[in-house]
Amino acid sequence: MSEPRKIIIDTDPGQDDAAAIMLALGSPELDILGITTVAGNVPLSRTSTNARIILEFCARTDVKVFAGADKPIARPLITAEHVHGKTGLDGPELHEPQMPLQTQHAVDFIIETLRSEPEGTVTLCTLGPLTNIATALEKAPDIAGRVRELVMMGGGFFEGGNITPAAEFNIYVDPEAASIVFQSGIPIVMMPLDVTHKVLTLKSRVAELRAIGNRPATALVEMLEFFERFDVEKYGSDGGPLHDPTVIAYLLKPDLFAGRDCNVEIETASPLTVGMTVVDWWQVTGRKHNARVMKDVDADGFFALLTERVGRL
Repeated sequence: MSEPRKIIIDTDPGQDDAAAIMLALGSPELDILGITTVAGNVPLSRTSTNARIILEFCARTDVKVFAGADKPIARPLITAEHVHGKTGLDGPELHEPQMPLQTQHAVDFIIETLRSEPEGTVTLCTLGPLTNIATALEKAPDIAGRVRELVMMGGGFFEGGNITPAAEFNIYVDPEAASIVFQSGIPIVMMPLDVTHKVLTLKSRVAELRAIGNRPATALVEMLEFFERFDVEKYGSDGGPLHDPTVIAYLLKPDLFAGRDCNVEIETASPLTVGMTVVDWWQVTGRKHNARVMKDVDADGFFALLTERVGRL
């Protein structure tokens, strides 16, 4: 097997973030250099607690957690307790984590890691608002050329938005940060709602996770059963979209996904469409490509992968 791929997971856990972290922990192809937390689904203190709870559920306290930005670059924080519950991980019984939070700020950890690891070897996996990454780029512009790839969950195009008619939550929370990242020149792979709305936690799929029976799988099922309620009501589907694990699944099995290179611009000014990812899918602008935008996914293959890897924890 080739060397494991080095990744930093930047996250605002949420139940679907937990699924993404578990998928990464169960995959020997990935070397998690650290987990950085950001305010998003819930405030920073809670996302930093949740990241450590997830690691303890998986008995992986060797992975370090670094707390980052507690608010967006230029706006007040908007959170999503209405989706994720007051803790962000509502569902299972949660404990107070025993493992420590690192004293180093997430932004400094990101900069230091990208500068110390060989150029082009570290992949950034972003599951929340892009505040930490944008702040790191502003503070240390030299790191942009050192990133292998940034694979992100965020945005939407054909599917519209999920927090406003035009905007997906992660981009809407900090559109200025997203704009900085999309203009940075880092190779970006984008997992928009167009993909994540196709990976639904159907009862049959959750039943397969439940059958695993280990502690991480049981906790994940309890999270998903809570998380689904909001989406089933909203979308009228059997199960809700499982957004964030698509990022990790792409690193493991890119052929599960299909998309194309596009130009993506972020709307930061319009009150009506702020946070919109304006994807030039039909190549009508002549603007330079800056992201590979995914549109299709093999949902059964995705869930088979998630189930198998959570089973290894």
